[in-house]
Amino acid sequence: MPESKRMRHREPPKFPCETGVELDRLSSLPKRVLYQILSQLSIRDAVRTSALSRKWRYNWTKNPNLVFDNNCIASPSQDQAHIKNKLVNVVYHVLLHHTGAIDKFKLSHRELVGASDINRWILHLSSRPIKEFVLEIWKGTRYEIPCCLFSYQNLIHLELFNCLLRPPSSFKGFGNLKSLDLQHVTLAQDAFEDLITNCPLLERLALMNFDGFSQLKINAPNLQFFDIGGVFDDVSFEHTFHLTLVSIGLYKNLKNERNVALGGSSSKLLSFFANLPYIRRLEVQSYFLTYLAMGNVPTRLPKPCTDLNYLSIRVNFNDMDESAAALCLLKSSPNLQEVEMMARPEEQSGGGRTITSSWEDDHWTSLFLQLRSVKLVGISGVQPELDCIKFLLSNSPALERMSIKPILVDGGLDLLKDSLQFSRASVMAEIIYLDP
Repeated sequence: MPESKRMRHREPPKFPCETGVELDRLSSLPKRVLYQILSQLSIRDAVRTSALSRKWRYNWTKNPNLVFDNNCIASPSQDQAHIKNKLVNVVYHVLLHHTGAIDKFKLSHRELVGASDINRWILHLSSRPIKEFVLEIWKGTRYEIPCCLFSYQNLIHLELFNCLLRPPSSFKGFGNLKSLDLQHVTLAQDAFEDLITNCPLLERLALMNFDGFSQLKINAPNLQFFDIGGVFDDVSFEHTFHLTLVSIGLYKNLKNERNVALGGSSSKLLSFFANLPYIRRLEVQSYFLTYLAMGNVPTRLPKPCTDLNYLSIRVNFNDMDESAAALCLLKSSPNLQEVEMMARPEEQSGGGRTITSSWEDDHWTSLFLQLRSVKLVGISGVQPELDCIKFLLSNSPALERMSIKPILVDGGLDLLKDSLQFSRASVMAEIIYLDP
């Protein structure tokens, strides 16, 4: 029989990439390496690896990092209902087929709505030893966290956005949690204090735009990083001797409350730094300096912040108490290397109170032996600002650069001329004028 008419044995179709040794080399990698590769892919791309070969068909079901965000689905449609339904189906499909350990679960999509589906997913995951959980609700009212989330005892990192937290009475904290990030959350005062106190390993705490509590009592013996921005009445630290990086922004002006408090002798500056002996970086944002200026402001702190090397302050230079508080911080930080001061230009009214004597004190020389960089932003050229510039220049023998960025173009040249005439303790100090 001719060769052309002879029946030939038909081999089964091969997978697209199963034709050489390259895929075998990839497939022969240790499982932990394969899963590490998968963990770097989006959910969509991880699932698509199932088409590589038979060996890869189910590898994606053991991907330890499940991230459902705006990149997890591809939809040409702009219909929100269609996108939402596709997202929900993808999450259910992945959770149904996933068989491996889940280290990270992140849910953050612009069309994410529907509490019932999210509740089911969180309940389903409660049987897994998840280490990192991130939930960001970008639409609608606060999503109430189901009680089962508080049973995630293996959590190391928890991040919630636009959520309402009501921990059950049986909740005893997260024993392994090291990082907590809460933004746009509602939480009762006692629940907040219990949450922080009952996370003994907590190292990083971020709070932004919260409500339900206004007294920030931070009792965290292992805390190293604290970042907060919101409206609150008071902040205090207990057993925070490892805290080194602090950034605090108060989003309301305490001027009226502060004026009342001036009748007392209690100093917010003293109480704030009492449990921060090793702070290395401090950012005083928004109106928090008005809080620190409440009560009697000392000339210096009883114990200097010898580890502090970076200080950023937003200050109203025309306010005598704020300037005194800023000066106290500077004089109490002998090892500063970098200073940034931002003027609040919306408050240029001095109220008839002179504050030049605060910065003109000439009893101090060479306060900042390690200060090399100074940045001044929003400067308008009022006398207290010029006195501050003169103070820093005359007390920084190692200064290399001072940049000045005025708030307006008009008057900038005069400001530069004035600052260039000031005496400098450092022969290397360069004054740089930045355009507004």
